[in-house]
Amino acid sequence: MTITELKQLRLYNHHLTAPVPKLTAACDLLGVQSQFTVNAYHALRTRSSEVLSDETWGEGLCKNWTIRGTIHVFALDDLGLFRYREDLYRNSDFTRFTFREGGWCGTPERQKFWSEKILSYVENGIREREALKAACIADGITDAELECMFESWGGGMRDLCERGFLVYAAKEKKEFLPAPEFMPMGQVAAEREMVRRYFTHYAPATLRDAAYFFGWTQTKLKGYLKELPVESVVCEGKTYYYIGALPTACPDVPRCILLAGFDQLMLGYEKKDSIFVPTEFVRGIFNLQGIVLAPVLLDGTVAGKWKCKDGKLNVECFRVFSQEEKNAATEEAERWYGKLKKAEFLS
Repeated sequence: MTITELKQLRLYNHHLTAPVPKLTAACDLLGVQSQFTVNAYHALRTRSSEVLSDETWGEGLCKNWTIRGTIHVFALDDLGLFRYREDLYRNSDFTRFTFREGGWCGTPERQKFWSEKILSYVENGIREREALKAACIADGITDAELECMFESWGGGMRDLCERGFLVYAAKEKKEFLPAPEFMPMGQVAAEREMVRRYFTHYAPATLRDAAYFFGWTQTKLKGYLKELPVESVVCEGKTYYYIGALPTACPDVPRCILLAGFDQLMLGYEKKDSIFVPTEFVRGIFNLQGIVLAPVLLDGTVAGKWKCKDGKLNVECFRVFSQEEKNAATEEAERWYGKLKKAEFLS
């Protein structure tokens, strides 16, 4: 297999060259990372066979902490996959947080009291984060309890999400919703299913890639691969694994794709081994603050980063762009944002 064929397969399996319904893409890719919700929206619409709107794109989706402990937008139907712990499901024992060491800043009784208060607020339609804080203050929460419940890393609100009581709405505003009832899959079954989806839709991929994506050891991954119908192919001396028959013909690599920030095509593989990002451009996409910027993919290779706001496209070029390449990037931006007022290409 050649690198070009490998790129074609990955773009196809990521639905970037073969769009599918939004919920199918979200399930196949194990959600899309959502530190910034606008990125999740763009990641899904570039893969969707449906026309998504700013107002309704989040229907059938939610936000929650999942792979690598980061927030993803994913299908509500996958709650049992990501909230797989049967012992935590709707568990009202609040002796400690469930997602990290340490615990409540007061007593378990006070955590239970405020957790139940917040669940009742959400059930009664008080759902935006700031409105929930205001309701807690009005009902006498202490400053320390408020900080602990709404701390920046999630606090007690994350705890309620981890236990399957709440989810974030898939929208820009921080809004919580009651989680629908679901059946936790259990850790082994859930992790096996995640590995199956990865080697089906991120494939072909190496063990090192998968270990990077999940944050697991290769030894753990090998254990699951023994239980799955995995096949392999060699490209430039490396072994790549996949599940299911490889398509006999894939669409050509597009001239230009404007990927989302934190796109799964970037996060799905060990960045130092990326077939899409030249080594000298890695830091331009994966910065030292942990932000994964939005790449310009030209003929299957990252050549810059982009942003579009108020009808203005700004591209930071990592190399010289030809006029035809600038035109291709502009056309791609107008595909998603409508007629542009201005397009700037900066070195």
